This record gives sequence, C-alpha cells and structure tokens, in this order.
Amino acid sequence: MPTPKNNNRVAGSFRDPSGFLFFQDKKLFRQVNHFYQENYDHLMGSGLYDQLVKKQYLVPHKEVHQKSPWPDAYKVIEPEVIPFISYPYEWCFSQLKDAALLTFHIQKTAMEFGMTLKDCSAYNVQFADGRPVFIDTLSFEKYEEGQIWVPYRQACQHFIAPLALMRYTDQRLSQLLRTHLDGIPLDLASALLPFKARFNPSLFSHIFLHARSQKHFAHKKVDTKRRRISRMAFMGLVESLLGLVKNMHWRPEGTEWAAYYEDTNYSTEAFSHKKEVAQNMLDKTDTAVLWDLGANDGMFSRIASEKGIYALSFDIDYSAVEKNYVRSRSHGEKNILPLLLDLANPSPGIGWENSERMSIIQRGPADTVFAFALVHHLAISNNLPLEKIAHFLCQCCTNLIIEFVPKSDSQVQRLLATREDIFTDYSQQHFEIEFSKYFHIRSQEPIRDSKRIMYLMKKKAGGP
Repeated sequence: MPTPKNNNRVAGSFRDPSGFLFFQDKKLFRQVNHFYQENYDHLMGSGLYDQLVKKQYLVPHKEVHQKSPWPDAYKVIEPEVIPFISYPYEWCFSQLKDAALLTFHIQKTAMEFGMTLKDCSAYNVQFADGRPVFIDTLSFEKYEEGQIWVPYRQACQHFIAPLALMRYTDQRLSQLLRTHLDGIPLDLASALLPFKARFNPSLFSHIFLHARSQKHFAHKKVDTKRRRISRMAFMGLVESLLGLVKNMHWRPEGTEWAAYYEDTNYSTEAFSHKKEVAQNMLDKTDTAVLWDLGANDGMFSRIASEKGIYALSFDIDYSAVEKNYVRSRSHGEKNILPLLLDLANPSPGIGWENSERMSIIQRGPADTVFAFALVHHLAISNNLPLEKIAHFLCQCCTNLIIEFVPKSDSQVQRLLATREDIFTDYSQQHFEIEFSKYFHIRSQEPIRDSKRIMYLMKKKAGGP
C-alpha cells in the first residue's frame, strides 16, 4: 500500500454516512458513526460477524481505543490490511465471478442472522491470500420483514451486466466499469448483448426486463416503503442471481499472448538461464512486494511468490490473466495476484476529484519490478521513447530487473515486419544512457544462447 499521511481520510470512503476509513500513525482505521450504532451492534452481537470471518468471507477487525480526529465516532475499529487494492476493471472474468459469488453468499448468510446488505458494490470486494474477501464492515443493516432488496439494481450493474458482456460479447467490455463507477447501466448492457443472450431466462429477467422496468419507472415516483415482498421471494431473488453467476463460464482461447511461452524464440537453455538470472538478481534486492509487468501467465511472478514475496502479476491479455488467476486459485497460491493492466494506458485516478479510485502509480511503489520481454513492445509497438519508459518505471519501483531485447532478435523483427523502422535510438547503448538518468545499473548479464541482456538496476536518490 502507498505510504499514508497521518489523519488522512481515505478518498474512496466518503459516501457512506455509517462511517469511513482513515490513516493515523501510519495505520488504517475505520470510524463507525453513531448513525450506524444499532446495525453495528447487531452485526457483532448476533454472531454474523464471527460467522463471516470464520468462513473467510469478511476481513477481520479489532475494536481499538484510538481517538478519532473527527466527530460523531461511535467506535473505531482496525481492519486487517489488504496488501494491494485492486479494482473490478482490473479483474479477469473469474475474479469478477468469484467476487459476485462471494457477495451473494454473504447476503444469504446475513439473512440467517436477521441482516441484509444495504449495497452491492464490486468495490466492497478485494483479493487477499489468493481469494476474494469482503472489506466493507458497515455494509450490513437489520432486515425488516417484507422489505425489498434495495441493492438489486447495483448487483446487476456491478456483477451481472459485466459478466454477461464478458461472457457473450467481448472480455474488453469490462473496461466500461472504468467509465461507469456504479456499474454498467442495464440499458447499455441490453444494447451490447447479442440476441442469443435473451434465451437465458435468468439473464433475460435480470438484464433485459430489468432495463425495461428501469426505463418505465425512470420519471415516476416510487414509494419503496410501500413495496413489500415476502422473505421467500427475497431469497428467491438472491438464489436466482447466485445460480445465474454459477452457470456463467468463459474459457480463454488463444490470443496474442495467451500462448506466448509456446511460441517464443528462446531455446530451452536460454529460458532456463533467464529464470536463473532473474532469481539471482532478485536475491540481491530487499523485496517484500514485486510488480511483474507483462507477466503473461505468471511464470516469473512465481519465482518471487515462492520466496514469500507478494507478487502483483500484471498483463494486458485477458486470456493470460484468466489462466494465471485460475492456476493460482486452484493451487492455493496466496502470494500472487494476477491483474489486467495496459501499460500504455494504465489505470488512472478516477471518481470524485479523480481520487476515489487510485491510479496504478499511486498504489505503488513496489520494492522491485520485473520488466521482461516488455521494453521492445512499448518502444516499437507503442512508439514510446526509452526515456519515457525509464521515467515511468522509476515511479513504480526501487529495484528494477529488466530485459533488453535488441533489434536483431526475431521477436523485434516480427514487430518491424509490417512497419517502417523509424526507431533509430532503439539500441543497447541508448537504452543504458536513458535508464542511467533514473537508475544505477548494478549488474548486467547476457542470456545464454540468446541476444538478450538482463539488467539489475536501483533507483537513484531524489528521483520522481
């Protein structure tokens, strides 16, 4: 997590009158306002909190005697810290699916203790220890017999719509969550989904009919207190959503990078030596958190995670991230988090005052960055000058383990095959000159049976 300022309220935690997150003495706390007192006491006293923590559904917390610098504090709690905050538009299909399943299972469990979720935002879920976990302790309220499920619309917009679009139309449509912070509007989802999606009865109900209902009642006053549904109908709605998500599947197919390691110019000796060099260079750093940029299916991320280092495994390819996540989940890997990231257009600061959701740089820096088979794609495919690449990476890390791929390499030749070679400054000498502006080059080593070179660098003092 980024270094917090003292007495600093978390920017993405201001909309809920029940409370908010804040930093004090470099620790994270949550203030519970008097407004939420009755619901908080029921959450803790009913056994719901204990049950959710036992199931590893909810992030645990402890009540503390920390004095809040803000008024109206009923209690102050200290939640367990999530190692890295990620957002739904950075998740692959199975991550969003797992987040949805967790949310609906929590709703079912809450009803057993006389409570319900008052909102159903995907931002209430994070990933820790290789699994999704609910982080909003103040999202629960006492259930009243006959009440409707208020966050139904939000559940459909945050989970059902993006999952359906990813499943039936295109994985890239999950990026609509970047421009629609309260989920993808259902009329938009209806317009983008293919006709065949209507043949799924649950999807037809929760997306297409729901969108029509929203349009019908858009300019009509609706008294939600007079609308009553039975407990059975309430739970039937949740079960329907749960069943719909369970039965949604997406199988990653071959994309540009999904089978990268099966289509590479590395010999067996070269690839083995590259892994050995990466491990030796990593051992020369003091690393607790590593970002693997362009990680593909996470092969090199696991070199770090197997050492107990927390590895963020970033890639632009949806299929690669999906395969990476499914593997990490099935193997119970706790120190690796696969995420989607386009380095040429990285996650920005968005929301109110551009600060509700942090940019990728704001969530750093990492102790160490892996940047393997990456620079030539940024420099040639995206026309990014080496100096710009060096400056960006300098903002991301203290230590940099990076691979330079020369023009003579067949992979670079493939990039140049369909375009004019205007990259006169793309050379090892210029690479070292530009990166030396921001980093000390500690060591370099050619990869055997290859034209590629690995570098270990350390950020210069006083850099950005």
